[in-house]
Amino acid sequence: MGISYFDDTPHVDQVGVEERIARFSTRSIKKTSKMQALKLALNMIDLTTLEGKDTPGKVNQMCYKAMHVCNQLPELPTVAAVCVYPNHVKTARKALNGTEIKVAAVATAFPSGNSTSSIKLEDTQFAVSEGAHEIDMVISRGEFLRGNYNFVFDEIAAIKDACGKARLKVILETGELSTLDNVRKASDLAIQAGADFIKTSTGKIQPAATMPVTLVMLQAIKDHYKKTGKMVGMKPAGGISTAKVAINYLVMLHETLGDSWMTNEWFRFGASSLANDLLMQIGKEQHGIYQSKDYFSND
Repeated sequence: MGISYFDDTPHVDQVGVEERIARFSTRSIKKTSKMQALKLALNMIDLTTLEGKDTPGKVNQMCYKAMHVCNQLPELPTVAAVCVYPNHVKTARKALNGTEIKVAAVATAFPSGNSTSSIKLEDTQFAVSEGAHEIDMVISRGEFLRGNYNFVFDEIAAIKDACGKARLKVILETGELSTLDNVRKASDLAIQAGADFIKTSTGKIQPAATMPVTLVMLQAIKDHYKKTGKMVGMKPAGGISTAKVAINYLVMLHETLGDSWMTNEWFRFGASSLANDLLMQIGKEQHGIYQSKDYFSND
């Protein structure tokens, strides 16, 4: 793959993006539609624990919440997936056995991406061998920012090959890419290299997910679909903590990509803290009052 393709990436109209975002945020949602949106958002969450203090006990607790987000509220969906470090994949697979909840693993020297390609491949292969359904990789932002696009492309393609049947989410870490033009170029590059999903952020860098960068990434997915007929998923991650904001994202998703993407097969929220606010809003819709945050587990 030559560099020339990425030089042809369209320029992003930042003013136009901001105007569209303003319209998405003012949509009025009726009560029935709001409940559907709240449950859909809950079903799109990847519950995540990526800390140095993670233990099998913490992973098991998170998996229990993934399966039983709130036993006091009836007819709730499960979340989409749990995301852990590769050494905790086997624990999560065992805990979630018999469910449709996926196990995702971060790989490729997450979150910095600063390591050798051989170590990144070994990291990915280990996670897959432990049973990961999905791999969340990080691109080499330093190589991207110095214009070494072929290196980044080849690395993504190699990781995709190492994933086998596991789906690959490619994290751009948009907070380090500086411009919307870079976000668009990185999105096109990742998609062309074989990403099954493109993802905004690791959650370790601020700003993380924002609506403008997500819209730019959605537009890259749309353009790719129009050219090839192939769907690619999207995952905004980090910084989405309220139901109101999540619904704004779903409005943007629907108006940009349409009904086919309104499922956790093609859209995810990387926002564990979002789950409890969604539960509080669902409880409010069902019972007319807010429950205390103390009624919901943090993990």
